[in-house]
Amino acid sequence: MKTTLKRGYGRGAAVDGNGHGTLPPSLPITRYRQPEPPRRSGLALFGRILLGTLVLVLMVVGGIAGGAYLYLHESVAAVRAHTPDVKKAAKQLDIPLANHAAIALIVGYDHQLGKESAGPSRSDTMMLVRADPLTKTISLLSFPRDLLVPLYCPDKQGQAVGQGHGKINSAYAICGSQGALMTVKELTGLPINYLITVDFHGFKEIVDSVHGVWMDVDRRYYNRNVGTAGTNYANINLQPGYQKLDGEDALDFVRYRHTDSDFYRLARQQAFVKALKQQISSTLSPVDLPFELPRIVSAITSNVEVAQGGGRALQAKTVLSYALFAYELPGGHFFQSSIQNTGQDAFYDVTATTDEIQAAVNQFQTPDVAAPTKATAVALGRKLKSKVPAAKDTNVYVLNGNGVPGAAATAAYLLAQRSYRILASSAQPNAPTQNYYKTRVYYDARSAPAHAAAQPMANLFAPAEVAALPRAIRALAPKGSMLVVIVGQTFHGEITPAPVDTTPQREPAAVVSDKALTNDLIAKLQPKAPYRLMVPAVLERSSRLDYTTPVRFYYIERKHKAVRLTFRTGSTEYWGIEETDWTGAPILAHPSETEKLRDGRTYDLYYVGSHLHMVVLRGRNGASYWVVNTLRDSLSNETMIAIAKGLQPVGK
Repeated sequence: MKTTLKRGYGRGAAVDGNGHGTLPPSLPITRYRQPEPPRRSGLALFGRILLGTLVLVLMVVGGIAGGAYLYLHESVAAVRAHTPDVKKAAKQLDIPLANHAAIALIVGYDHQLGKESAGPSRSDTMMLVRADPLTKTISLLSFPRDLLVPLYCPDKQGQAVGQGHGKINSAYAICGSQGALMTVKELTGLPINYLITVDFHGFKEIVDSVHGVWMDVDRRYYNRNVGTAGTNYANINLQPGYQKLDGEDALDFVRYRHTDSDFYRLARQQAFVKALKQQISSTLSPVDLPFELPRIVSAITSNVEVAQGGGRALQAKTVLSYALFAYELPGGHFFQSSIQNTGQDAFYDVTATTDEIQAAVNQFQTPDVAAPTKATAVALGRKLKSKVPAAKDTNVYVLNGNGVPGAAATAAYLLAQRSYRILASSAQPNAPTQNYYKTRVYYDARSAPAHAAAQPMANLFAPAEVAALPRAIRALAPKGSMLVVIVGQTFHGEITPAPVDTTPQREPAAVVSDKALTNDLIAKLQPKAPYRLMVPAVLERSSRLDYTTPVRFYYIERKHKAVRLTFRTGSTEYWGIEETDWTGAPILAHPSETEKLRDGRTYDLYYVGSHLHMVVLRGRNGASYWVVNTLRDSLSNETMIAIAKGLQPVGK
C-alpha cells in the first residue's frame, strides 16, 4: 500500500485519488505585523531587575528554610529517647502543660565510663533547668555531685523504692537515668517534664559546632599531669580574661574542681550555660539560623538524648519554641540557684538540711524579675518606687467562670492568704457564663493603681488574660472593686507561688583605697593600648594581686587589645578587671540596668538574680572597663559599684 502523500512540502492528493501531487487551493492572505514594544525607561528596567532579584532571593531563602525545616524534623527524631535506659526513665516524667513553666533534668555522664567500661558510671553533672513563658525567665539549680541524699530506683510498677543514702551522682550508677530522675524528684518534690542526657565527651563537639563559646575566665588554670600526687588530675591550661574557648578547653573549664571545690565547679557550669545563651542571642541573627541550624543540630543529635513526659515523642515545634524563648530572653531574666549553708561529714560527703534544700527549690521555682531593680535601689541607697499597690491595698472580687463548684471560693481563699482584700457580695459569685477557658482579670480603668495591679494578679493565675472592666461585669461587682477575677478552666485550685524576695540588705562597701598596687603595672602597658587604660584606685578590702598572673596584656581575636587584672580575695576567690576596645563582646549585650551615678559617669549593671556580677564603664574610642565578680558573686553589690566608681585614667 502506497502513501497518498508525495514529495513536496504541503502537497496533498487530488480528489480523484490518482496519487498525483497538487498544491493547496489559493486562499486570500492577510499579513499582520506585531506592534513595536514600548521603549523601557531606566526606572522600569530597574524595577524588573529588582523584582526578579527578589523572586530569586525568596526562592533561595525558601529553599534553605524548607531544607532546614526538614532537617530539623529529622534531627529532632534523632534526639528523641531511643536507648532503653532513657525510654524507661521517660515513663517517670510529668506531662508538660501549655503556657506553663517546664522543668528539665540535665544529666551529664562520662561516655567512656558509661558505655565502654564494665564498671559503673556516675553522672558527672545533675542540673535542673526551668523555663517560664509567663515571666520570661530561665533558672538553674545545680546539685553538688557529693551531696548526701536518699537514693531511689523504680520497681516494676514504677514506684519509688529507697536504696539507702549516698552521693546524689551515684543514683545514676545504681539504676541509670531512672535512678537520677527519681532521686531528684523525691528530693525536690518538683514535677519534671523533660530528661536530657548528655555525653560529656560529646560536649566538646557541641561547643565546636558553634565555633567555641566566649567565656570570662576568672583566673589562671594550669595543670600538667606528670603522674605525681600533686598533678594527678586532668590537664588544663587557661589564662585569665575574656576569651573564646573551644570544646576541649570548655570541657576542662566546666569539669575543673581540684584546687577549689564542687561548688565552684557548679558555678563554672552555670556560667557556661549563661555564656552560651549570651553568645547565641548576640551573635546568631535570624538570617543566620537556616545556615547554622543544621550544623549545630547535627552536633547536638550525636551526643544528646531527650525524653518528654506523657509518652509523646519530642516535636520539632517544641524544640523551636524553647530555642526562640532562650534566644529572646531579656537581660536580667537568667537566674542561678544553689543550696546554701552546706556542711561536710567524715567521709567528705556534702550535707544539707531539708530546709536549705527547700529554700533553694523555692528560689528556683519563683525567680523575681524585679530582683535587679530592687537590688540596685538598695545598693545605691534609694527608696524603691513601685506603681503596683501592695496586696493589702488591692480590693478584689472573685467570680466563678468555669462551672466547677467552689472554684471562686478556693481562689478567693488563696488570694486572702497572700494578703489581698477580698470583697464579698450577697449574690452568687458566678460570672454571666460558665465557659471561660483562661482566667480573666478585669481592672477598673478609672484607677491607675488597679491597672498596675492587674498583670501581677494575672501572673498568679497563669495562663490568664487582662482587660478593662466591662459594664456587664461591673454591675455584678461590689462598690470599690479594683479587680474582678473570673476563674476559668485553667484554674485547678492553685495559684503561682509568690516570688522569693532575695533582695540583699544594704551594707557598707568592703573596700580600701590603694591606687599604688596596680598603677605602675598599668602605666607600663599604656603605650601598647590604643585607648586610655584605667587604674583601680579602690579595691575589695581583703584582695591582693594574684601571684600567678596578676596582669595580662593580650589580643582578643587578633584584633582587639585587652588588659586583665586578676585579684585574689582572703577566701581564695578571684575577681577581675577587664579593659578592652571590643564593643561587640557577647557578654556586653543586654545589661540588666543602666545607671548614671553621682560621679557623672554612666554604668551598665549585669545581674544574676539579685547579685551584681559585672559593672561596665564605657569610655572613649570604643573602650570599656569591666569589674567582674567572683564565680559565686561573693563581692557585695555595694563593693562592686564602689570599685567601678574608683576606676581612674592612668597617669591622673
